Amino acid sequence: MSYYQGDGGYYPSQPSYSGQGSNLNEFTSALSHAQSHHGSSTDDDHSLFNSALSFLENRKSHYAEPSNNDIDEDKYMRAHQSLYSGQDDESHHDSDSLGAGAAMQALKHFTSGGSGGSDSGGLDKNKLIGMAMAQAGKLWDEKNGAGKASGDKQSAINSAAEAALKMYMKGQGGGIGGTGGPSTSGLMGLASKFLS
Repeated sequence: MSYYQGDGGYYPSQPSYSGQGSNLNEFTSALSHAQSHHGSSTDDDHSLFNSALSFLENRKSHYAEPSNNDIDEDKYMRAHQSLYSGQDDESHHDSDSLGAGAAMQALKHFTSGGSGGSDSGGLDKNKLIGMAMAQAGKLWDEKNGAGKASGDKQSAINSAAEAALKMYMKGQGGGIGGTGGPSTSGLMGLASKFLS
């Protein structure tokens, strides 16, 4: 069994749900967003994305506690800078830093390019999570191919999904539920703080 390193310890990666009968409830649509943003998504990637969403679904009660949703802003910013500044030729990344950096990149695209939106006037949580998972998958392939990644791809995608969810919740100032979400200005403010 593979393990995901998250805030507060290591957690076993959840098994994939297969087929169209997946019951991922709140996070279901993030799968299609991940596949559309990944581009070259394979059946294996589909399984990894599905498993990451199962991981989130199974930990909803954990995220419902505000004390479990703090974001290490410095860690997220360092990870993003190292991965996307073009100056990390010698850097080595674990699954946790790959996930954090991927989620930050998704937030950057999400808030700067008009990438999201919902009929309720908020922004789409599942689109942000899907974009983060797609970024993590591509980053892990790139860094692992260059011998600069440790851990496993599933853990990196899990980490990105969780980081994106936590940033979304921070942007709306609260819990996991609800159909609306943070306003554009809320996530823009968060992005500008992280990515200035």
